[in-house]
Parts: sequence; structure tokens; C-alpha cells
Amino acid sequence: MQSILVKHFRDLSPFELYDILQLREEVFQLEQTCLYKDIDDKDKYCHHLLLYKNEILVAYCRLVPTQISYHEYVSIGRVVSKQTHRKTGYGRLLMDYAMQQMDILFPQQSIKISAQQYLQKFYESYGFVKVGEWYMEDDIPHISMVFTK
Repeated sequence: MQSILVKHFRDLSPFELYDILQLREEVFQLEQTCLYKDIDDKDKYCHHLLLYKNEILVAYCRLVPTQISYHEYVSIGRVVSKQTHRKTGYGRLLMDYAMQQMDILFPQQSIKISAQQYLQKFYESYGFVKVGEWYMEDDIPHISMVFTK
């Protein structure tokens, strides 16, 4: 059974917050071997999109208002899929729902993301356009991309 939740930080249960932090640590810090400040003071201002499959958090992202990551843009950040559930369509389902929620939460606002290089075509399929040159973030090649409404 699958479920999708969208909650503001203040409405997350302790169990949901634990699931989020555990998945982000599992992928970003352990799998990708990146040491950085994951708990970056942005979470408390965001909505959080959680995709569960049989009570396991398999995909997640946060929906970021303006003035938090970018002054002029809203953003989608910390997009992550559980390693054991990749190539199953959950990443696309998560992003489909994220784009719908961005339209509801932040109508008429353009979205800017910092995407890992290898996902450029994935984000282009949603209408994001590359802006600027490649850059390294936490030793991983990234590119800035914008979706204009």
C-alpha cells in the first residue's frame, strides 16, 4: 500500500521526522559519502512531501518557499529515493506530486533547483531549463535549473 503525505514541518509527527532524517542520512551522507550540514535550518520553513510504500519512506523532498534557498524563487530540495526502491517509478511519482503541490502552495512562482548533473534530463522532462554552468556541491557535479511559470 502506498501513501503520499504533504505536511508543514510543524505538523510532522516525530516518527515522520525520524523517517525523513533517516532516509536523507542513508542516501546523502552514507551512500554518497557527503559530509555536510543536512539539518540546515531550512526544514522548519518548508512543506515536506513523503511517499510511503508499506510504511517505509521510499521517496521524499521538501518544498521551499522564497527567501529560504533563493530570494526570487521557490524551490524543491533534498529530493531523495531509497536505494532499494529506485527504478520503480517512485521518483517520478514523487516529482509529479511535488510539481502539483508547488502549483497549489506557490501559484505563479517560478521554481529553481540545484540538480545533480546526472538528473538533468529527468528534470528537463518537467520543463526545467539549465541556467549557468556546472558546479561542484559536496564533491558532486550540480547544475542550477529553473521552471518558469
